[in-house]
Amino acid sequence: MAYLPNNARVVIIGGGVVGCSVAYHLAKLGWKDVVLLERKQLTSGTTWHAAGLIAQLRATANMTKLAKYSQELYGNLEAETGVATGFKRCGSITVALTEERKEEIFRQAAMARAFGVEVEEISPSEVKARYEHLNIDDVTAGVYLPLDGQGDPANIALALAKGARQRGATIKERVKVTSIAKSGLKVTGVDWVSDDGKEQGHIACDMIVNCAGMWGHEVGRMAGVNVPLHACEHFYIVTENIPQLTQMPVLRVPDECAYYKEDAGKILLGAFEPNAKPWGMTGIPDSFEFDQLPEDFDHFEPILEAAVNRMPMLAEAGIHTFFNGPESFTPDDAYHLGLAPEMDNVWVAAGFNSIGIQSAGGAGMALAQWMTDGEKPFDLGDVDISRMQPFQGNKTYLFERSKETLGLLYADHYPYRQKATARGVRRTPFHHHLKEQGAVFGELAGWERANWFANEGQAREYQYTWKRQNWFENSAAEHSAIRENVGMYDMSSFGKIRVEGPDAEIFMNYVGGGDYSVPNGKIVYTQFLNRRGGIEADVTVTRLAETAYLVVTPAATRLADQTWMERHKANFNVVITDVTPGEGVLAIMGPNSRKLLEKVSPADFSNTTNPFGTAQEIELGMGLARAHRVTYVGELGWEIYMSSDMAGHAFETLWEAGQDMGLKLCGMHMMDSCRIEKGFRHFGHDITCEDHVVDAGLGFAVKTDKPNFIGREAVIARKESGPQNRMLQFKLADSEPLLFHNEPILRDGEYVGYLTSGNYGHTLGGAMGLGYVPCAGEKAAEVLASTYEIDVMGTKVKAEASLKPMYDPKSERVKV
Repeated sequence: MAYLPNNARVVIIGGGVVGCSVAYHLAKLGWKDVVLLERKQLTSGTTWHAAGLIAQLRATANMTKLAKYSQELYGNLEAETGVATGFKRCGSITVALTEERKEEIFRQAAMARAFGVEVEEISPSEVKARYEHLNIDDVTAGVYLPLDGQGDPANIALALAKGARQRGATIKERVKVTSIAKSGLKVTGVDWVSDDGKEQGHIACDMIVNCAGMWGHEVGRMAGVNVPLHACEHFYIVTENIPQLTQMPVLRVPDECAYYKEDAGKILLGAFEPNAKPWGMTGIPDSFEFDQLPEDFDHFEPILEAAVNRMPMLAEAGIHTFFNGPESFTPDDAYHLGLAPEMDNVWVAAGFNSIGIQSAGGAGMALAQWMTDGEKPFDLGDVDISRMQPFQGNKTYLFERSKETLGLLYADHYPYRQKATARGVRRTPFHHHLKEQGAVFGELAGWERANWFANEGQAREYQYTWKRQNWFENSAAEHSAIRENVGMYDMSSFGKIRVEGPDAEIFMNYVGGGDYSVPNGKIVYTQFLNRRGGIEADVTVTRLAETAYLVVTPAATRLADQTWMERHKANFNVVITDVTPGEGVLAIMGPNSRKLLEKVSPADFSNTTNPFGTAQEIELGMGLARAHRVTYVGELGWEIYMSSDMAGHAFETLWEAGQDMGLKLCGMHMMDSCRIEKGFRHFGHDITCEDHVVDAGLGFAVKTDKPNFIGREAVIARKESGPQNRMLQFKLADSEPLLFHNEPILRDGEYVGYLTSGNYGHTLGGAMGLGYVPCAGEKAAEVLASTYEIDVMGTKVKAEASLKPMYDPKSERVKV
């Protein structure tokens, strides 16, 4: 194809709505030599059969920002390109059929207000007034978003494509990428062949973007990157024309797994059923284009039966279309966006979990900005592809997990809800010991982690609710043991990365904000910063030797944090290695933790020999270990590291020695409730790449007297100007309500922000939260002089606010 260039700045693979959006936004930012290649015809994969629902409210503020951007963009596209997008703001209603679902949607409504989305809680009768055809006999409540809408998916994509072409992008259909050339960690070009097989060629390029949708996993493998997603069958029906049917809001009835959309006098009824049907396990046929999958009426029948009861008019309406088409789903129901960790110039925008239309505009904008600036425009941690673990590309894992993820879109989004499928992939060395003692496991990044311990005779399972769950008192008892006696919990899942080599010290001093020119055995708590002073990683670094450091990171961000270091390694002579599976880690915490350790080891654990913030090699039972004196729960304690081969012996030795002391096994829920009492930040919630380290109250961990580290100038500037926001710790005056995250913060009666994290403070006797309050130009005393409330499900609850930890503000307990 002579009209295909031999060189390009970027090749975008895939011409669905997402690929077209990326091309549009790159061209809009002035990129030249943008080439998009589509194997068949634009929109012919999933886009063409999408329902076209365009909602604004997502799970976090930034995801909501992107969804709002999408609907604003689509509202203007027709005027810009002349292509009718069918976009209309008809509003949306979500109804609850239970009290539990009512709490969920009302909490979402409160969150919407914090995120600046127009929203209204409505009664069953008000639901009926807006959606007259609905049977509301068992409806408990509804939520109405007037600016939500719907559009024509294919035409939205074609409008984006036209807008990209108008700005100089090249978009070619019926051109398949057959292979991707690589050199080291960079893609150098793509080979292509025409659909009829008569022509082929090569385009040299600076980078690629994988927008291949349900082919994204396969294209990722070609490029040497992991893109975990799997196609599932997605069903909907379209009725015959219904006389006098007028434009209605989009309707969602998640308790019946159903959504409804009026379109041209017909009703589209779609389903996100709890047991999905994965598709394409052996690959997607090469000829696939605008294809439908075989009907499966038996699978859809329960949804339709409930829908006929919910909207009786459906019983009289004939079915015009029964549709079954594939859509791709990821292991956690969040899409994949960003720079793939395995390669330096492979970008990904794929796996949109049936919300591709409402997400494409914002995702394309954010990715284009990221590609242009070389750093994220704001926190995209929810969707950043570096959150995916290498094993999650395993096809058996994806097949099993995808059975669940489609249905989770409309399942009750209870706090602490755990995935039920594809479990048990990663287990710590203590897994079976903990299981024997009653551990109830949750899963994070594939790791099975003991979240709480069941009492004898108690069911070892979660019983979900928005109120106090069945493990609330168990966790309270674990919390009490840590505060008053001694507890032990497994921290083996936390990432452990060794940085070794002649330049280890100067490299660490460049990549991290702390001072790493410390004696062997010294532990440094600090952050990796971006050039804006935002927090890219929250880490604890131990100097093991003159040329070796151990960087400990959250379990979920180990890959992202290691990738950050690798990408800033430049000419430093260091080797960076993930050693997470090589060591087990047991945290021994509480006022009597020293006594327990002295029973199992001849080492000196005194303040003189082993003060807070230092590590030492010890004997433990008949084995060897390394004791790090640090804490994330705000008590005297140690994290004990031992090689995985000695982990079982270490556990048995400590457990036996603790029997006459009342040693209690504890879980991750306890750790989170203790840390929030102490005001310790949680990376990914309280601190992200867009939160300035000074605003987060962590300026103490950054040493600006060092001459050269990433983010230094931004930290100095913010320390001089003062924080733009302050992170406050809140405690509800009423001990009954619970906090999770995203509850709105009111300052002197005005909405000013939202909680970044929440939990229950069992020692302090109330729900606790952390959240930012804007304070440009204000002194700390002025911020604290205000009155604060937290909006819990629409009820404003008075809250005490503090800049210092409400529990042990001087940290005297950790240093005894």
